[in-house]
Amino acid sequence: MIYEVKVGVKKYRLELKPPGTEVRVDNDKWRCRMDEDGPELEIDTARIGANTLSLIVGGKAYTVRREGGQNDLRIWIGENCWTVELQDPRSWRSRKKLSGIEDGPAKLLASMPGKVVRVLVAEGDAVHAGGGVLVVEAMKMQNEIKSPRAGVAQKILVSEGANVNAGDTLAIIE
Repeated sequence: MIYEVKVGVKKYRLELKPPGTEVRVDNDKWRCRMDEDGPELEIDTARIGANTLSLIVGGKAYTVRREGGQNDLRIWIGENCWTVELQDPRSWRSRKKLSGIEDGPAKLLASMPGKVVRVLVAEGDAVHAGGGVLVVEAMKMQNEIKSPRAGVAQKILVSEGANVNAGDTLAIIE
């Protein structure tokens, strides 16, 4: 799973290797990488409350507590508090915010890693809101990527057979 994390004014790319993947160490150990060139860390986790985790990273123990909601998220590590904004490329709110739907052209983003199996429209074609633009296969399932609004397919940035990562821009609708 890849997340965009904003702590204060600094942005990070956080990659977590979820349970059930080949990189999982055991039941409570995860692998984590902050930014693409950062070191991969092994994190031992234990849930100690509804919004509280105990983490062991590099032999040091940390208690991490979450407060607030999506628009006012605060993370406490010990006595230190940070305001955090978390964007999951798979979630609708994050996709809407990241896609620029509110301003100018709409970017269609890959919600998870996969392979483009079909391109349903050509550049310059009219598309309607909710109409299919591309089909991406991920985890042996085909997912139709739909236009968030009516417009014209200004740019198709991938071709059939292309591999894509979560958050990659696939097409632009104007």
